[in-house]
Amino acid sequence: MSNPNIETKVMELMEPERMKEELETEIAAAEDEIKAVMEQAERLLAGAFKVAWTPDTSSCPDTIALKKHESFLLTMKKQGWRNTRQP
Repeated sequence: MSNPNIETKVMELMEPERMKEELETEIAAAEDEIKAVMEQAERLLAGAFKVAWTPDTSSCPDTIALKKHESFLLTMKKQGWRNTRQP
């Protein structure tokens, strides 16, 4: 594509991106309002709707942190572990 075509595509992309940000803000506001009404209740009946809000916890390891330290661990394994603590 030439530069004018890319400029057109970028302009076409900007509007949906702006709309996406606005919708995300509206969604977050609606969720916060529902959570405030629910307070500590796990379930809520709202007309024909059943609303449940529970915190989500994960027991998966932090792969980003593992990858970040992977090279360090491999280096230490090759060199051998050295304890530098003083007794």
